[in-house]
Amino acid sequence: MTRFYVPLVLQAFSQSFVYPLAAGIVTHGAYGVNALTAFNQGLLIAFTIGAIGGGLITTGMLFAKTWLGYVTFRRLNAYMMWSLVALQCIPALPPFNTWVFEGFFNLPADLAEISRDTLLFSSVMNIGFFVRNVPMAVLFNNLESGKASRATALRIAATLGCAAVFPRIGLVGPAWGLFALTLGVWIETLSTWLYARPFVAKLPGRPEKGGIGASSPVNMSSLLLDQFRFTMPLSLGGFLLACSPLVIAAFVSRSANAADMLAVHYVTIGIVAPASFCALRLQTVTVKFMPEYPGDRRLLWYSIAAGLVLGVVPLAFSTSLLGDWYFGVFQNVPPRILGTAKLAMGIYSVMGVIQAVRGRVEGLAAGRKRPKAVMWGQFAYTMSLLLVCAALLPLGFPGWTIAVSALIVAPVCVTAVIYAVLR
Repeated sequence: MTRFYVPLVLQAFSQSFVYPLAAGIVTHGAYGVNALTAFNQGLLIAFTIGAIGGGLITTGMLFAKTWLGYVTFRRLNAYMMWSLVALQCIPALPPFNTWVFEGFFNLPADLAEISRDTLLFSSVMNIGFFVRNVPMAVLFNNLESGKASRATALRIAATLGCAAVFPRIGLVGPAWGLFALTLGVWIETLSTWLYARPFVAKLPGRPEKGGIGASSPVNMSSLLLDQFRFTMPLSLGGFLLACSPLVIAAFVSRSANAADMLAVHYVTIGIVAPASFCALRLQTVTVKFMPEYPGDRRLLWYSIAAGLVLGVVPLAFSTSLLGDWYFGVFQNVPPRILGTAKLAMGIYSVMGVIQAVRGRVEGLAAGRKRPKAVMWGQFAYTMSLLLVCAALLPLGFPGWTIAVSALIVAPVCVTAVIYAVLR
């Protein structure tokens, strides 16, 4: 289990860590740390729409174990990719861009333009994510999480190189930050395909010269529909989950000192998100290592222990030794909010255990082919987050405390609801 999980941790951390690296390029541009707010708003919408396909890898792990299942999954992935990328471009077009960025997010016109451009051109990056789904599912089915992590290591190396070189030669700002992210994603995607090719060639039922083998179009359509029905509850849950940063941003932008509060939220979430994604990878571990007998809770204790270890990451950034350099130097955070950012990181250290236990129960639901349980959990996530924000804002709480409180309460609600549905 550990041999399977550790590469997933490295992969999740690496995938999330590239965004703080790109932030170092963005914040040294003309608009400083405020450009990061606009940049992240555009990316959040892109990721929210892309999250509608968030259940595809899990679908591939359960259905793409034969050649026919693999070909069907590949087709489903392509259909959803082109549909969602087209949908992503709509909010970047007038008049929707004004309604979304200047209206809903309450951004000034110059920052709204940055958000719009980020949303539009990040479609190239999102295509890379979708293309990666197919080989990633193949590698996980063959317990080759290590090879997936190697591809991710190439991605982070490319992004790290850009983060080190670009500011020195004057290539700074949101456009170059997005370029660095996109380059890394496509390097990872191509590497993942190369690693997965030998396993695809060995899929049961594969005809010698390709094709889908001995299957009628009716069987193909029926299997495609089955996979789509399984994917959508998982994807809807992912969509609701991805909406949460948008909900938080809408509330924080209406709190006192909104610009500073948004800056605190985005620079801290850049560290909290990698640790949380590492914890949530226990969902994939649970799918591959389901309980072997009634009352088997070994993975529960494993999840708690892993969460405690992962909680050390945000705790380290709350110290002066690491926090002052990362927030004050690398992220260019003004001194007036530096202490607030470090305090938020200390509170976020509890997220490791919370997200790890949540990942385990989501894995139990997916492994039992109960995707609706996951969907109800994600619905509870969004609603609880919305209620916390709506309750704290009128009471005059600072924007950063609204964000921290909502992000801690919401995953607890997810875990409770999925447990209840499974029982």
